[in-house]
Amino acid sequence: MSIRRTARTRRVVAAVSMAAALALVVTGCGTDGGGKKTDDASSPPSSEPSKPSEEDKGAKQEDTAAGDNVDPNVKLAEARGAMGMLLVVNEVKRDSGGFVTVQGELKNQGDAAANPAAWAGSETVIVRKNLNSVGGATLVDKVGKKRYYILRDTDGRCLCTTGMSAVQPGRSVPVFMQFPAPPSTTTEVDLTLPTFATTSVKISG
Repeated sequence: MSIRRTARTRRVVAAVSMAAALALVVTGCGTDGGGKKTDDASSPPSSEPSKPSEEDKGAKQEDTAAGDNVDPNVKLAEARGAMGMLLVVNEVKRDSGGFVTVQGELKNQGDAAANPAAWAGSETVIVRKNLNSVGGATLVDKVGKKRYYILRDTDGRCLCTTGMSAVQPGRSVPVFMQFPAPPSTTTEVDLTLPTFATTSVKISG
């Protein structure tokens, strides 16, 4: 899995301030429902700034993963989805900054290309700002009776995989999602992604 540390570094400060507002209390537990890191201090100054090619100017980069390297052979959970899709969860990790990061991959085991548009959910801001993303995912703490939505910055951009292309048959794409962290006493939550079945996952860290 190709892992980049680009999705949360740029927006982590803004996301922390939004975390409390996104941990919404629910009375029941239903199943409904990134910029690049720069290291200016360690990088020597360039004598001439690089110029993007014409191809780069118009290209839209997929924002598929963030965080530490994850072993794709570790499978914490699986959830079946529409169109022969399978969500494999490789890691659910609690971070010291008050996040829970879910990483895994979406595999197309069907016969036709899967359109990622439905995975963004139905929340207007998420859909408008995060086309073809997994922004519709939620975590539910059944014991604490709380539902956690994906973090987003002040511009409405989610801390999750965005800009995905259609997943072709036999192909897979790495994904990540970041949520406000449940209380430290919560070690298991239900993960839901639109069009996929709900699956229970254990939190590490």
